[in-house]
Amino acid sequence: MLNRLWFGFFLVAAVAALSRWLIGGDETVFAAVVGSLFDMAELSVKVMLLLFGTLALWLGFLNIAEEAGLVDRMARVLGPLFSRLMPDVPRGHPAIGLITLNFAANALGLDNAATPIGLRAMRELQTINPSADTASNAQILFLVLNASSLTLLPVTVFVYRAQAGAHDPTLVFLPILLAHFAANLTGLLSVAYMQRLKLWDPVVIAWLGGGALLLGSFIALLTSFTAVALASFSSLLGNLMLFGVIIVFLCVGAWRRVPLFESFIHGAKQGFDVAKDILPYMIAMLSAVGVLRASGALDFALNGIRWLVLHAGLDDRFVDALPTALVKPFSGSAARAMLIETIHHSGVDSFPALLAAVIQGSTETTFYVVAVYFGAVGIKRVRHTIGCALLADLAGVLASIGVCYWFFGSVR
Repeated sequence: MLNRLWFGFFLVAAVAALSRWLIGGDETVFAAVVGSLFDMAELSVKVMLLLFGTLALWLGFLNIAEEAGLVDRMARVLGPLFSRLMPDVPRGHPAIGLITLNFAANALGLDNAATPIGLRAMRELQTINPSADTASNAQILFLVLNASSLTLLPVTVFVYRAQAGAHDPTLVFLPILLAHFAANLTGLLSVAYMQRLKLWDPVVIAWLGGGALLLGSFIALLTSFTAVALASFSSLLGNLMLFGVIIVFLCVGAWRRVPLFESFIHGAKQGFDVAKDILPYMIAMLSAVGVLRASGALDFALNGIRWLVLHAGLDDRFVDALPTALVKPFSGSAARAMLIETIHHSGVDSFPALLAAVIQGSTETTFYVVAVYFGAVGIKRVRHTIGCALLADLAGVLASIGVCYWFFGSVR
């Protein structure tokens, strides 16, 4: 799947570039495509330099938590649920506790902590994978849920809107949560269908129902805050949770007589090994994404969508926000650039800018996640991972459009 997809990106880019040259006479397109290859290779190395430090830091603290028994304790608590969702993973396996920590970090928008923990979880799942280069059912479910993981506090989107002078930067808070929930639910259901998981099991229903109740209560609490209070609470909660987790790890480790410094160093060394394994996969994927963008293929797709919408007699305001949706599965930085461009072109509180912000906050960089997480463990055959993850992204985009017409339908 990954091989065909990678080749397909280059093939589509080649067709688009040739079309621009032969039909439009654009002789610069080939220089742009070739230049994007080198730009993406350079970007991959820059990203990895940042990841080296982040991975070393968090895998160091995580190793303390493992030696203190915190990860095993979480695995035992969640064993009944994951034995239904991931029947191939033994009860009490350390991967379960790591997956839980990863989801918690994602929910709070703590990307710097979520990625190292998620990579460690993927490596633990690989230890029980019967195939060295083929994704297991448990790895697929984890990656799809990680890629569509619900973020309760989309602080970065608030920051972009605040920097652009939005009257209420947190206006998109509830729409993002609703669209993100649709993406997350679609990801879970699609993987459950492919893997024949029994979601109607009483234990699964109890856990998911309880989680939905807590989520609804938390959302109800947050909606009672003013815009200023919500932004302040988002920042405080994120930083407090991040630092609090570190202190808990250290305190429990000290209580269990774990050699803290030596344990941290041992875990930090693993971060360098993980980052080294990821780099070739990242270069391969980002180079394909780069030529796809530089060739004009994404612009062609956008123009085709607008033509179809207008000929169907539908409102086309949402089309101006689709550049963010089209590039988000490929590149987070490109999607951020598209969001900022839409805000600058249409106005920060215009309908396209509001929709682009909701899409940015409720979808994920699917191909980046696949390259990083599977690249860390050498997985080459991803099976139904990308299909399910992209379906979750599509659900997030469609839900974003529907929710924004519901909330902001009168906005131009």
